[in-house]
Amino acid sequence: MKKYTIQKSPFVVPTTDGKVIEEHFGNATNGNSQISIAHMIAPSGWSEPFQTPAFEEYTYIIKGKKQFIIDGETIVLSAGESIKIEKNTRVQYSNPFTESCEYMAICMPAFSIDLVNREDE
Repeated sequence: MKKYTIQKSPFVVPTTDGKVIEEHFGNATNGNSQISIAHMIAPSGWSEPFQTPAFEEYTYIIKGKKQFIIDGETIVLSAGESIKIEKNTRVQYSNPFTESCEYMAICMPAFSIDLVNREDE
C-alpha cells in the first residue's frame, strides 16, 4: 500500500462568478471531511456574501491581493502573506483590486456548503 497520494486531477468546483476553485483534497475530491486544500483564483471585482463558517480557514496569497472583512475589521493581504481565521467567525472575502488574486485555502474540517453558513445577499 502506498503511503502517499499525488493529486494531478483536482476537482474543479463549478462557479458562476468567474472564480476558479480547484480542490486538491477534501470532500468533493476524495471524500476527506477532515481537511480541504484548494487552489483558487479570484478575478478582479469578485466578492462573496458574509459567512460564519464552522471550520478554521487558512489562506496563503500567491499572487495579487485579497480583502477580508473580519468582525467589521478590513484586512488586506498581499502575495507571500497568510492568515488563519478561527471557526465561527463572521467574514467576507473579496477582491476589489484591479488584478486577480491567486491563493491557497486550507479548511479544517473540510469545506462543505453545509458548514459555510453564508448570509443571504
